[in-house]
Amino acid sequence: MLQAKSLSKTYGSHVALHPLDLEVRSGEVLCLLGANGAGKTTTLNLLLGFLEPTAGAAYVDGIEVAKDPAGARARLAYVPEVAALYPHLSSRENFHYFVRLSGAERDPREAESLLAKVGFPTEALDRRAGALSKGMRQKVVLAIALARGAKALLLDEPLSGLDPSAANDFVRTLRAASDEGVAVFMATHDVFRAKDCATRVGILKSGRLAGMLETAGLAGAEIERIYLEHMRG
Repeated sequence: MLQAKSLSKTYGSHVALHPLDLEVRSGEVLCLLGANGAGKTTTLNLLLGFLEPTAGAAYVDGIEVAKDPAGARARLAYVPEVAALYPHLSSRENFHYFVRLSGAERDPREAESLLAKVGFPTEALDRRAGALSKGMRQKVVLAIALARGAKALLLDEPLSGLDPSAANDFVRTLRAASDEGVAVFMATHDVFRAKDCATRVGILKSGRLAGMLETAGLAGAEIERIYLEHMRG
């Protein structure tokens, strides 16, 4: 569903992403771990068509992103680190506005069920988004992403700043999405949450893919140990 083929990005003499080859299959959750500046967000932005690759290509469902960014984005949903909702609109109003803006056809009554699916409390549906915690705002954005019926979900540090309960809800929703066949690609710093939801974990260091781990049979502490070895090596 998502592919990078010798995908790279440079800015002058600085190499933000060395040639990268990876894929994310339908129903898989791939978490990309790395320090700040490792190239995680650059990789996501290339898949989203926000950046032009210096070399190589990114593909979404077989569509080359650089050649048909609109066609590729139509198959994607994106959850950024900071949820950009209208603060004076309610959660319900934000949901309806952004779903309609995306062109998705949804029954207005589905708002409550989809927001409940991601763990959003019913009593907060009509509360202004500006009064919500970060975790609750992230749940609204995730519900909007799921409402689009996208085949692939891209997330950039979505767990940053969430309390344990909100993070658990978020991880549970990602698992459910992958069970329904959605390809999930998430950039994160959180090794242990990555273990909770990922099928595979990639380790990115200084713009290079340093390792790829199958999470089955590995404890979070073992993944952390391998990650730290790569960071020190």
